[in-house]
Amino acid sequence: MSVIPSTVARLPWKVMLLTTALASFAGVVLYSAAGGSMSPWAGMHLVRFALFMVMALVIARFREDFIRDMAFPAYVGTLLLLLFVELLGQVKGGSQRWISLGAFNLQPSELMKIAIVLALASFYSRLPAGETSRFAAIWPALVLIGLPCGLVLLQPDLGTTLAIAASGIIVMFLAGLPLRYFIGGLAAVAAAVPVLFSFLHDYQQKRILIFLDPESDPLGAGYHISQSKIAIGSGGLFGKGFLNGTQSHLEYLPEGQTDFVFATMAEEWGLLGGLVLLTLFFLLLRWSTGVALSAKTKFGRYTAAGLTMTIFFYIAINLMMVMGLAPVVGIPLPFMSYGGSSMMTIMICVGIILAIERNGDRGRSGGLGGLA
Repeated sequence: MSVIPSTVARLPWKVMLLTTALASFAGVVLYSAAGGSMSPWAGMHLVRFALFMVMALVIARFREDFIRDMAFPAYVGTLLLLLFVELLGQVKGGSQRWISLGAFNLQPSELMKIAIVLALASFYSRLPAGETSRFAAIWPALVLIGLPCGLVLLQPDLGTTLAIAASGIIVMFLAGLPLRYFIGGLAAVAAAVPVLFSFLHDYQQKRILIFLDPESDPLGAGYHISQSKIAIGSGGLFGKGFLNGTQSHLEYLPEGQTDFVFATMAEEWGLLGGLVLLTLFFLLLRWSTGVALSAKTKFGRYTAAGLTMTIFFYIAINLMMVMGLAPVVGIPLPFMSYGGSSMMTIMICVGIILAIERNGDRGRSGGLGGLA
């Protein structure tokens, strides 16, 4: 007879330990960024992670067909939240993206990254295999993607708009739509780039121009990238040591606790710390990719793969941004950046992928589906 209760033994300990390691490392970095204090960032970050971990474990108990049935209501609800933001949302930093909930500000556009994956996965999982080559398989998806992208672009938030579109397009690709649609769409976007550029806000145009020529305005629009590169480069192989970062402590590095938290970490922990962080991210993505490959249903495969790519986009775009390999956009680093909406979004992704994994295990064992 086992001394460990079966309920405890069935918990997804590997994923829990992996995500806890990431959030704990973030707590250490945020503690240092605040000058050796748990407030205002580290303590709240860890509390939020603990709460959202419980939420993820609850989501993991959901039946896969229940998640599929709730996909479109979740999409519509998130779309209504985006409309609410447009009408009565909180303005911060010149952008109208948040709904104030007291303890933290909710950013509905973050939730839409999940909702679009679920909605399209539900749509294509119900579509007969022979219908994917028809135009009827593409126009509803374009409407589902276009509506939230238009609302988020009005906030304005170009980075999140592109992330939502990319997540949706990934599901369309996985569903088996003909390659000509994607090649044609890519060619059309490439041809329209000069026109689209003219419609961007001045600060968005400047971000792109600074990305192409970072040294043209090092004390203005290029300040973030310049200071980020200095912080990362000065860390060297082993870093300056815990609590010894100068760029963040002397406040040369803007947003060192949010979008540029990787630079804060790299200055004190160096290349070695960066490799440890990348290894943890790799293990998380390896697990979620494995769930997608072993899923027993089309909805499970599309959803797990789409959410895996959503997490990957967070990681890749943020790291490219802080190293000057992409324009500066408001994409946080999963588990590391301080912020309630991004943490909640990532943990919902983890919870849904756990639910799909559990559904597959239940199918292999011959058990009944359901909330257990």
